[in-house]
Amino acid sequence: MATTASPAFDTDTLRRGIEGHTSSTLLTLYADDAEIRIVDRDAQPSHPKVLHGRDEIRAMLDDVYSRDMTHRLETCVVQGDHAAFVESCQYSDGIRVLAESMISLRDGKITEQIMIQAWDE
Repeated sequence: MATTASPAFDTDTLRRGIEGHTSSTLLTLYADDAEIRIVDRDAQPSHPKVLHGRDEIRAMLDDVYSRDMTHRLETCVVQGDHAAFVESCQYSDGIRVLAESMISLRDGKITEQIMIQAWDE
């Protein structure tokens, strides 16, 4: 009797998506019903910014990737139906941003993401 493994999370696509110059590649990693909770200085833990579904996620990614900045995937660890990754970014004026994410996966797609980010001030 053969068993079929669930599709694996594609870390190469994650790298290409983060380090690319458009949001389209990164968006392919999200399930239609995905949710992102963002915690930073403006959206603190008791009131995080919450994005529901690919349309809201697309709008946020389009905004981020329209900015004059570079993005780099520092590290990614996948274990079963969870993954964590670190992304570093730099604006053209030298300001840096660091974001850490914990994600839940279903069939190789992101269903939930908690992102904590901090930037130079």
